[in-house]
Amino acid sequence: MIVIGSGPGGYVTAIRASQLGLKTAIVEKAELGGVCLNWGCIPTKALLKSAQVFEYLNHASDYGITIQGKANADFSAIIKRSRDVAAGMSKGVQFLMKKNKIDIIQGTGKLTKDKKVEVTGADGKKTTYDAPHIVLATGARSRELPNLPQDGKKIIGYRQALTLDKQPASMVVVGSGAIGSEFAYFYNAIGTKVTLVEYLDNIVPLEDEEVSKQLATSFKKAGIDVMTGSEVTSVDTSGTKVKVTIKSKKGKEEQIEADIVLSAVGITPNIENIGLEEAGVVVEKGRVKVDEFYRTSVPGIYAIGDIVPGQALAHVASAEGIICVEKIAGHNPEPLNYNNIPGCTYTSPEVASVGYTEKAAKEAGYELKIGKFPYSASGKASAAGQKDGFIKLIFDAKYGELLGAHMIGANVTEMIAEIVVARKLETTGHEILKAVHPHPTMSEAIMEAAAAAYGEVIHL
Repeated sequence: MIVIGSGPGGYVTAIRASQLGLKTAIVEKAELGGVCLNWGCIPTKALLKSAQVFEYLNHASDYGITIQGKANADFSAIIKRSRDVAAGMSKGVQFLMKKNKIDIIQGTGKLTKDKKVEVTGADGKKTTYDAPHIVLATGARSRELPNLPQDGKKIIGYRQALTLDKQPASMVVVGSGAIGSEFAYFYNAIGTKVTLVEYLDNIVPLEDEEVSKQLATSFKKAGIDVMTGSEVTSVDTSGTKVKVTIKSKKGKEEQIEADIVLSAVGITPNIENIGLEEAGVVVEKGRVKVDEFYRTSVPGIYAIGDIVPGQALAHVASAEGIICVEKIAGHNPEPLNYNNIPGCTYTSPEVASVGYTEKAAKEAGYELKIGKFPYSASGKASAAGQKDGFIKLIFDAKYGELLGAHMIGANVTEMIAEIVVARKLETTGHEILKAVHPHPTMSEAIMEAAAAAYGEVIHL
């Protein structure tokens, strides 16, 4: 097998293939680990941890601790720590490749019309490789809007946001999905004046509406200017600062000056120049068309991750790669249930969700039982000084099926896995509320929310 791309889809695919006895090679043009390990999931979490520590220091007195002098955020040191963490993770992938006897082919991979892989090295030399199974895992890049062209200096994408030379005094973040919201939180927490602009009516627009409104409230309380139902119509980079013209849906226009504009309006799949046309691989709506086991229209060629339909998330790409390889190896893997994929946003408070939102469940025709439990009623949240947020569980009133969970608050990105497993096991509401949760923990709020749905809540 040859895998093109070494992100969390590609390298996991390669390792599982090797475990199953396939002689495997992986093609990578940049750093092992792809965007996630080097420019996404991991380095951003390192930045966010620094922001969290800085916030703790600034609020030490809330916990009865006195600090002499003022804490300062050393921006270059924060960035260096993030890059060091990413480098360490990339080295970890190198170790895994060696451990699993996977050949690393450095260069840019491309399919040929005779179903081989042509790799162009940094020196321009081309080498062709052959394998009965080829998996495309080329990932995605920052999406650019015509009226917001990224120059890498004043208008930047997520890569530049991770490696700026100096901390900007002010920043406009365009797009409030996970990437935009996380960077808005980080830069605001370390002292940058942040304006968050979202075209839709709510920030983190894929989340349940109540969660979106709670995060907006928390952001505003932290000093972030949140502008929803608004769009950036033009930018002027001719001066020392960027002049950003923002128009609301009601037609009102205003201009904001900032040092930096971060464009976080989504991603674009990397499907260009990888030989799809030459090999005859079918593409629909900008994604590679695949079946439930990630086979493309061409036998022997497969595709996973951000270049196929489905959520563009690291854990989705990894799961897709494992299913793909196990099917190739003659196993009988279960197709992925895309309605049981957890999503996490690592702001403060954190956001995590899985399954139906309340709106989607109603539109699907379900009669609902909904339970909510606020962090303000949680002993552990109060003790931790983290009372913003709530747990919201959505059940089918008829059978008790757990349709969805929507969480905002400290540690919820760790807690959501309980719900994913529960839904996988087809657990009912009564089973959750009768499962004894440890006290005091944030996670017992899940039990309390289930109890609230059935009129049995104790601590509210």
